[in-house]
Amino acid sequence: MLDIVFFTNQLFLAGILIIFVATAVAAGVPWRRLDKKWIIVLPVVDLVGLVIAREGEPLLGTTFLLVFPIIWLSTHFGGRGALGGVVFTSAMLWAAGLFRTEALQGSEIPRLAIVTIVLAFVAATTHTTTKRAAAQRVLLTQQSVLFEGALRRSRREERTLDEIFNAIDFGVVGFDRDAKPNLINRAQREMFSRFGAKADQLGFIDAYHEDQVTPWAEQDRPFRRAMRGETVDRVTVWLGEQGKQQTAVLVSARPILDENNNYDGGVLVVRDVTAELRAIKARDDLVASVSHELRTPLTSIMGYLELALDDDTLDPSTRRMLEVASKNSDRLLALVADLLATAAAAKHELAMIPAPCDLSVIITDAIESLRPVAAERDITFVLSALPTVQLHADAFRLRQVIDNLFSNAIKYNVASGRIDVTLLDSDTQIELRVTDTGRGMSPGEQLNLFDRFYRADSVRGSSVHGTGLGLSISRDICRQHGGDLRLESELGKGTTAIATLPRTS
Repeated sequence: MLDIVFFTNQLFLAGILIIFVATAVAAGVPWRRLDKKWIIVLPVVDLVGLVIAREGEPLLGTTFLLVFPIIWLSTHFGGRGALGGVVFTSAMLWAAGLFRTEALQGSEIPRLAIVTIVLAFVAATTHTTTKRAAAQRVLLTQQSVLFEGALRRSRREERTLDEIFNAIDFGVVGFDRDAKPNLINRAQREMFSRFGAKADQLGFIDAYHEDQVTPWAEQDRPFRRAMRGETVDRVTVWLGEQGKQQTAVLVSARPILDENNNYDGGVLVVRDVTAELRAIKARDDLVASVSHELRTPLTSIMGYLELALDDDTLDPSTRRMLEVASKNSDRLLALVADLLATAAAAKHELAMIPAPCDLSVIITDAIESLRPVAAERDITFVLSALPTVQLHADAFRLRQVIDNLFSNAIKYNVASGRIDVTLLDSDTQIELRVTDTGRGMSPGEQLNLFDRFYRADSVRGSSVHGTGLGLSISRDICRQHGGDLRLESELGKGTTAIATLPRTS
């Protein structure tokens, strides 16, 4: 019976028909060609149809369907759509109630007011939610654009970094906290492919110390230390089996820490220094060979010059020429001795014969022997009272150090300069200070002073001759005695050589 009433109610059927016709027409309208504002027609027509259907059957619950067009208007047309939808719907509801043939009942007025309030609440909530969602969508879009830009930059930087790593000629290995390699460059792969090993199998290659004989203990290998998170600084390792072609590499490693300062992996750098080490060895061998070959004929020349100078019948001019030849022969012999000492030091063969000696006597004798050379340039030695210093050391080698320091102080001093000699004796060490008033050195020149064959650019083309070996040999001698040798210098203010020896030498 209820169904028959629905189908005989003309208002209800008219409202439903309006909604269905609007829906059917909407399906065939090319909305993409129309302006967006024309879409408002659909929710407005739905509202009209629903209000008419409600008037036909107020108790059917059609009123609750009004929220859907209101939501549509609030979502797509913002605040204006929300306000306009609520006002338009409320106006139709109240107008329909007022213009009925029957008088508006008192109980219906609160219901219409509640419907208006509910529609307003739904519209406001929908509008606020839509606005917030739009803002979030804009923010997400901006963040997406930024993220995509950062991702592109990151990929570009990663490609650039890969090209840089693959372009350099030394091996680079990056590894994570579990010692698993995550970066291996081209040079690293090529370097270890010679040994039939992969670039991440550093521990499977035979490794020897600098002498090429002593094998590295497995736990002490620089590669193992690096994987444990230790710092490795320029350690030389010979790789390959003995008797076969070996490769010398210089290994350095640094750990990588995360934001909490915890170990998070590391990077290992391996550089092939085979050619450099072999060149140095060839040079030392050549120096030693040439020096040995020169020493015998030079000794013979000096002997015959001494015999010639012993002849009292020599013409004064001839004697003067022979004395010049003898003096330069002495100088040449000193150079040969330096070369031989350098070659011996390179092979760790610098002989030491310790015995009781007095360092103050060695210093006094060295000054006396060099006074004539210093007098030629009017350079004076200023010697404070020397304490008696008894040592158990190699007096010959200590004299070699002191002669070299005094010779340098004379060579690089100014005319009419001064050399201050101070010997300090304490309970733990002896310190010899030799200070000149010469030209001094710049900080850049002081960096390589103790490198063999090094001479500063400022004196290389001057009349001051030398081999660049004296300081290197002298420091080796001091260190073999348990001490050290260092220089303090300031350009234009002179240089101070400081030789230290332990009190127990």
